[in-house]
Amino acid sequence: MSYQNLLVEEHDGIVTLTLNRPKALNALNADTLKEIHRFFGTDYRDRTDIHGVILTGAGGRAFVAGADIKEFLGVANDGNGEAMAHRGHEIFFLIERFHVPVVAVVDGYALGGGCELAMACHLRIATEQAKFGQPEVNLGIIPGYGGTQRLNQYIGKGKATELILTGNPIDATEAHRLGLVNYVLPDREAAHAKATELLQTIGTKGPIAIRESIRAINAYYENKEGFAAEARAFGNTTKTADFQEGAAAFIEKRKAEFGGR
Repeated sequence: MSYQNLLVEEHDGIVTLTLNRPKALNALNADTLKEIHRFFGTDYRDRTDIHGVILTGAGGRAFVAGADIKEFLGVANDGNGEAMAHRGHEIFFLIERFHVPVVAVVDGYALGGGCELAMACHLRIATEQAKFGQPEVNLGIIPGYGGTQRLNQYIGKGKATELILTGNPIDATEAHRLGLVNYVLPDREAAHAKATELLQTIGTKGPIAIRESIRAINAYYENKEGFAAEARAFGNTTKTADFQEGAAAFIEKRKAEFGGR
């Protein structure tokens, strides 16, 4: 099993999966998403000899800084925004429904799709340098990989609405206070050690009980209508002139001037 954009290490039943596009701040391009899908949906789906996965990003600057905007713009120009959102939902559901716990170790930026990826994991451990946010409104669109649904679940409607409508990020301390993050540690090494400790503890429990606990917890929050509504709304916003302006402004590193079209 070889990957272009993922690094995989196994030790004592714990798999560390590292998103390895540090020059691009581990942005989620199509190839990376396909490999994440393959890892959780095929290659490791039936691995009963593991008891946990640590998901992290290479480079130290970002867990995942968002989507690959130029590639993203191309998909939207083809009118495939809604299908793109559904595909993202499918991949992130594989993580959320994985048979063993997936722990996100977030060091640096977890923005847009990166925040959504972290929220699809069962637990989140952040370094003091971590920042979380859904800044899609700055591009004239909305979160499309589950952000409107899962952020509500973790921190409540009021605060989730504020963060999504303003696009403002929060630091690790605030994320922990709100319940988005389970632990905050000084640095990447300490965060990884905490993730390992948690998974080692969980690994001593009954594997069937762990698997069924994950299923039962997820069942409380499953909302197909909400995710479908997000995908439709995301698709609608990708067809607007505002998105074209927002994406162009991002690429050109200037402030967007939205016209409401």
